[in-house]
Amino acid sequence: MDALGPEGVFEERGRLYTLSVCPRKRVYGERLISSGGQEYREWDPRRSKLSAYLTVGGRDVPFERDSVILYLGASSGTTASHVADIARDGKVVCVEFAPRMFRELVKNCEGRPQMMPVLGDATKPEEYSMFAEGVDIVYQDVAQKRQADIICDNMDHYGAEWGMVAVKARSEDVTERPERIFEEAAARIKTRGYRIVDSRELGPYEKDHAMIVFKRP
Repeated sequence: MDALGPEGVFEERGRLYTLSVCPRKRVYGERLISSGGQEYREWDPRRSKLSAYLTVGGRDVPFERDSVILYLGASSGTTASHVADIARDGKVVCVEFAPRMFRELVKNCEGRPQMMPVLGDATKPEEYSMFAEGVDIVYQDVAQKRQADIICDNMDHYGAEWGMVAVKARSEDVTERPERIFEEAAARIKTRGYRIVDSRELGPYEKDHAMIVFKRP
């Protein structure tokens, strides 16, 4: 098992893994393997935009072992559980708006004390302030309009140093070229006062998606 680059992410025969903080427990049917007395969870790039970003060559992942991460649009917790593996001594505040997905999220947080499920609206960062103190990184995967402004609003509110947003072009405008949507999102983030570190499309794993990584200047 070889370290990939970002802390806590490993590669074996072209597949990505994270070191499990909750051995013998799967979240989405992922493969578990043992190596060197440790258990690793396969991280499927077709089920996780963050894994897709790493698989297509992205390496600007600011998560560290003790990071406090605000995860917007956590859904059932598929990617968030891998983020919790990485930030094993930190905290992942998992915000999800849909009650049905939130129920699944709560279930998948069991046994992972790093993960805190919060039912909330990503467009209203003040709603979950009590759960998200000392945020280092905001990670966002929400399928709605104004994706760049939503993450920047949260960055501003919490004073986070880093942001990562998985931009879904079809949620912004189904008639516009995805490449144009990605350019506009990056431009908007710059307008809000942040510096773009990386921006890359996630195909073929995630169609019409791009990951934008940015930070305070």
